[in-house]
Amino acid sequence: MSSSKHFSLKNLLIFFLSTLTYALCQMLFSSILLKENVWSNLDVQILAHYLVVITLCMADFRLVMFLNKHLPFAKNIFLRVFAELIGLVLICLVLLWVFNFMIYDVLLVPETGLPSFLIKFAFFMITNIPILLVFELIYYFQSEQKAIADSEKAKREVLSFQHDTLRAQMNPHFLFNSLNVLSSLIYLNPENANKFTKALSKTYRYVLSLNRQPLVTVEQELDALDSYLFMMKMRFENSFILELHKTPELEQNKIIPLTLQLLIENVFKHNIATEEFPLHITIDNGEKYLTVENNIQRSNSVERGGIGLKYLSKQYELYSRTVKVEQTNETFKVRITYI
Repeated sequence: MSSSKHFSLKNLLIFFLSTLTYALCQMLFSSILLKENVWSNLDVQILAHYLVVITLCMADFRLVMFLNKHLPFAKNIFLRVFAELIGLVLICLVLLWVFNFMIYDVLLVPETGLPSFLIKFAFFMITNIPILLVFELIYYFQSEQKAIADSEKAKREVLSFQHDTLRAQMNPHFLFNSLNVLSSLIYLNPENANKFTKALSKTYRYVLSLNRQPLVTVEQELDALDSYLFMMKMRFENSFILELHKTPELEQNKIIPLTLQLLIENVFKHNIATEEFPLHITIDNGEKYLTVENNIQRSNSVERGGIGLKYLSKQYELYSRTVKVEQTNETFKVRITYI
């Protein structure tokens, strides 16, 4: 609390000194340009110029905040610059009218010997443009710092995701099921046992290769999925049916590694699969989405562990992408937006 208060007071002090210094510079510039004698009433001149600078600062700050919200530079840089110029002109005209009203109509200062409206307007514009540029620079550097911080956060999230994914793949339950299937195959079908061992090795090798790959192509993911599906086939035998609708020209689209494996794992985790009532799983590599759909056969005892759909959604949010879930009484569908 005290640190926040100290920080605010420090910022206010910097703002006050900066605006006061700028007001003094403008006062000297005005005295040279307009040949005014500012020394006879120095305190009034300082106060008047400081009020002008403060008012312009507040108006420019509101203008920058409004434009950043409704017309950022990324949207249309030329339109943004044009809008700022219009905003500057309007601010100067309005404030000049207000100050003229206060000076001539309220304080009843005679207009004799004072600069014309056009000269005052030019002086307001010259004073206002540097103020607006300073606010834009402050906003730019703050945005850059935020972008760097968000980038670092995204990298940490990706590393955390990879770590958790690897941990999920190596959890005792997954290894127990895999080794249990392998031990059965060794006696019943040595040839399939050899294939299962190679598939298990390929799956772990793929997971371990993702340390420096935040994104992979759909083609890579489908290739790695073959090994995982082979292991599931050995484990569940004819208890599930997989349909794969591939579009070769779309297989270079990018997704987060292990997306398909985690979604397929999620299907087996939450549903019952038997030969009498098999699971029907469809993978569709569409134009806009990668879709995984299955029929619902709820399992009473859900396996614990794994990453989960919510965590996968969080990873795609880091890339401003969505994971859409569509569920009915009969089907469960997940749509992944390509990155």
